[in-house]
Amino acid sequence: MQKPIAIWLFICCALVFAMVIVGGVTRLTGSGLSIVEWQPLIGAIPPLSQEDWEILLEKYRQIPQYQEVNKGMTLDEFKGIFWWEYFHRLLGRLIGLVYFIPFVYFITRKQVDRALGIKLLVIFILGGLQGLMGWYMVMSGLVNNIYVSQYRLTAHLGLAFVIFAAMFWVATGLLSSRERHQQDRTELQGLRRFSFLITTLIFIMVLSGGFVAGIHAGLAHNTFPLMSGYVLPPDLFVLEPWYRNFFENMTTVQFNHRLIAWTLAFLVPIFWFRARKYTLSSSEQWACHLLLAMLAIQISLGIATLLLVVPLPLAAAHQGGAMLLFTAALWVNRKLS
Repeated sequence: MQKPIAIWLFICCALVFAMVIVGGVTRLTGSGLSIVEWQPLIGAIPPLSQEDWEILLEKYRQIPQYQEVNKGMTLDEFKGIFWWEYFHRLLGRLIGLVYFIPFVYFITRKQVDRALGIKLLVIFILGGLQGLMGWYMVMSGLVNNIYVSQYRLTAHLGLAFVIFAAMFWVATGLLSSRERHQQDRTELQGLRRFSFLITTLIFIMVLSGGFVAGIHAGLAHNTFPLMSGYVLPPDLFVLEPWYRNFFENMTTVQFNHRLIAWTLAFLVPIFWFRARKYTLSSSEQWACHLLLAMLAIQISLGIATLLLVVPLPLAAAHQGGAMLLFTAALWVNRKLS
């Protein structure tokens, strides 16, 4: 009876994936601050009259982003940014319902044992914290700042990936065959550690991508493979104290993102060649193939996004590609476990 639970979790994973895409577009279009109140319940109802729209626009006019970036914005222009943020929040509410209702159903029908129930409860709590984190992020752009804090944005993005990973891991664990676990798997211990390292690096690259998006670092040094003709740009450490450069200097933030990508471009093929030396099942081999292919696709999307100065469709695809690459890495870890 665990297959329905796994399918439910995969559906939730798909919704989180969509949430990440919509969130990325919301960020890229500068729509994230168009709704200046949280209102988790009544906020699900969109404006229904001209008066409602005027009230929302007037509230937006009070924040720094309007006054310094979008001053004079018409109501039609405001609607263009409002709907992205509205659908982002609506999708978050939908994910909460899609997770909570089946969770209660499976619990009440006693289809979940204690260990699984604890895991599912932790995921639910993380989802609630994600909603709070989203509002905490928005708050950082309502006073004194024209954009949200890159630190809070990155935390919001990172938590989304953690929730996705938790649901994917539990779901694949419910479906995985136990026959392989009865065999001696000690010979794969080194390969498992290698795959875990790669997965960790991918997650770190996701976080670095959050900082890239947070300070618009993708708009600097739109050349490849060099950064405006430099291997090491001269303005890598112009901020004081020095550690601020890793989070607030556009050049350094983009350099770090590139460096992690180069590292993965080196390590993943090595992992793929090393995996071929082991006797793996066909599904394990395909997981390794997929990881290599997704890395190639993601790096290609990143380069194209950079060279074309962050066009919206490519940038959104690059963010979605990050989650697909992360998923491929998780699958490799699951197959080798």
